[in-house]
Amino acid sequence: MTGLALSLLTAYLLGSLSGSLLLGRLRGVDIRAQGSGNAGGTNAFRTQGWRFALGVVVIDIGKGALTAWFACRLLANQPELLQIGPLAAALAAVCGHVWPVFHGFRGGKGAATLVGGLLVLWPWSLPWLLGAWALVLAATGYVGLSTVIAGAVLVPVAAADGPWQSPRMLFALIVALLLAFTHRSNLARLRAGNEFRFERARVFHRLWTRARG
Repeated sequence: MTGLALSLLTAYLLGSLSGSLLLGRLRGVDIRAQGSGNAGGTNAFRTQGWRFALGVVVIDIGKGALTAWFACRLLANQPELLQIGPLAAALAAVCGHVWPVFHGFRGGKGAATLVGGLLVLWPWSLPWLLGAWALVLAATGYVGLSTVIAGAVLVPVAAADGPWQSPRMLFALIVALLLAFTHRSNLARLRAGNEFRFERARVFHRLWTRARG
């Protein structure tokens, strides 16, 4: 249990190292005071440009992957914990990103850090997750909605991958609920009709317009 506690604590602390806030300090900006106020890759892209956003995403995915890898190594000699421990560490890293201890518990929404953890622990789930995200984005242009639906897709992927009582199913359910919670403001703006839309991402809309024209 000491190894599990250490992996969870390390995961949370690494998750608390927010890419957008660390890079923002080098630039002298706090993106939580700009755009949507979220310390994530989408707001970084909208307020600081694609180069800054790319750095943010690399850091946030990287810390998710690193925490998952560290947990696997730390628990390698504890087979009774190896199935659930790294998944719990990945969730701890996501929680650290959302509620970072180093940044006043005001962070991002956790999607990129989750992708990093999945890259190590459950890589065959990523094509489904990213495919759903890309399809919804191409259809609607809403990044937040795309992320919430992609998180929900992880549940049927877990169901196809093993029994309903498996650690992966519990992980998928928690992830789906957590992403819906962290994107609650996006969903509220979507219902109100004032959610930001990336028009350039609406590939299906452009194809339909051209076909009709």
